[in-house]
Amino acid sequence: MYAQAIVALVLLISCSQAAYKLQERYSWNQLDFAFPNDRLKEQAIATGDYIPQNALPVGIEHFGSRLFVTIPRWRDGIPATLTYINMDHSLTGSPELIPYPDWRSNTAGDCANSLTTAYRIKVDECGRLWVLDTGTVGIGNTTTNPCPYAVNVFDLTTNTRIRRYELRAEDTNPNTFIANIAVDIGKSCDDAYAYFSDELGYGLIAYSWELNKSWRFSAHSYFFPDPLRGDYNIAGLNFQWGEEGIFGISLSPIRSDGYRTLYFSPLASHRQFAVSTRVLRDESRTEDSYHEFVALDERGGNAHTTARVMSDDGVELFNLIDQNAIGCWHSSMPYTPQFHGIVDRDDVGLVFPADVKIDENKNVWVLSDRMPVFLLADLDYSDVNFRIYTAPLGALIENTVCDLRNNAYGPSNAVSLPKAQPAAPAPPIYKSSYRPTVLPQKPQLSTGWAPSPSPPRTYLPAAAVNVSPGQSISSVSVSTSTSGGLDVPKAYVFNQHNGINYETSGPHLFPTHQPAPQREGLKSYVNARQSGWWHHHHQG
Repeated sequence: MYAQAIVALVLLISCSQAAYKLQERYSWNQLDFAFPNDRLKEQAIATGDYIPQNALPVGIEHFGSRLFVTIPRWRDGIPATLTYINMDHSLTGSPELIPYPDWRSNTAGDCANSLTTAYRIKVDECGRLWVLDTGTVGIGNTTTNPCPYAVNVFDLTTNTRIRRYELRAEDTNPNTFIANIAVDIGKSCDDAYAYFSDELGYGLIAYSWELNKSWRFSAHSYFFPDPLRGDYNIAGLNFQWGEEGIFGISLSPIRSDGYRTLYFSPLASHRQFAVSTRVLRDESRTEDSYHEFVALDERGGNAHTTARVMSDDGVELFNLIDQNAIGCWHSSMPYTPQFHGIVDRDDVGLVFPADVKIDENKNVWVLSDRMPVFLLADLDYSDVNFRIYTAPLGALIENTVCDLRNNAYGPSNAVSLPKAQPAAPAPPIYKSSYRPTVLPQKPQLSTGWAPSPSPPRTYLPAAAVNVSPGQSISSVSVSTSTSGGLDVPKAYVFNQHNGINYETSGPHLFPTHQPAPQREGLKSYVNARQSGWWHHHHQG
């Protein structure tokens, strides 16, 4: 009888844990950074260079033994905007974030040599990390622009920046705000393009690596928000983000014609759109390609999304910010609600799943950050606010409508883009601190899998970590052992108050950079007021 009870208990625990597919890997009440030593950390806090409660993670990306995390400088006290976790040293827990590639390269306002604010980032198949520096500090009416928008590309083998390209004046406008990036690799690593969605300037920017040139697509109504989809209910807060246009973007695998399909959605919308990269790669088509863009169906109710990614076999994953969930769609199926699934949902852990990525080993990574609470109310820093989850893509979509291994749904290749045309002109609720709030029942997207009541999430075992051979690199240790202490780059720079320069004697773990010019009188930026969304360049 006792043995039977034990077996029953084990089965019960197994079933309850199986209800969640994403496994929590890292979590923080508030973010911490890998300062060279405690003295410098205390000094940073005392001077306001580091204000832990002001840091919000918004983007992630995985490569080898590193998990990159971006933190925009919306408020004062953000010591670095591009960071990473050394996964060889920190398997789980709440690790300190290490500036990438070093502290000096995260100096706010040092336009030519450093990054000021980064949002979502992308690693390509050639081992390069693409980062768009928005050059901004602040949020809403506190936004200042010490630097121009600039594409920065890092070689992840040497940890050096191999290119910096400033967007042309014609690529942006006074309302421009760009947070998302997609990278398109063609026949070679030189045959590379990056695409950037201008959420508030309502445009799509293409950049050619080979030509080292950019151009902008502006003349399309599909880039604009849907006036009927500007109302949101997240974490018990009701608010309106009605001006948010083209935002989340993803790229399909290469099609039979040699090009990919770019999928995109405005944030204030439940609809997805598509266009061939054959059009986006052609600078001459910026003004005459209206009919090359395709409008797909709506996803269903409560289906706002800010981040999306597509696997090399055509499975698109996207965040569903209203539903505290991650959705999926197989791109060979019609883009209708019946072919959309929910791969995971959590009304506590997945409150605002800000970013979703698929890495080189087909593992999925999801960052959740409770962003609306951070912006519109107050986070409770005694609670876990930021989480990073992971799961194999195959396990995540298993038994959903997106898993075509066990299903045969509908017509394939339902998304058809216009054929290439001959060379001729084209036809013309606020709280003092956050607590999970149960919202009224929302309509759910069609899915073959429904979550069970919320059991505790578990960490992935060490054996489940996939790191490709030869991809591990030496990196800054976050060990606090007394034997060796922290390994740090020699030059350590605080960046927001008068360009203060701190020198340490640690070894060079990354290639040495030329010293950044000392900046005098770099202004201290004002904290963002909790008065709205991230309307960079918007004055109200």
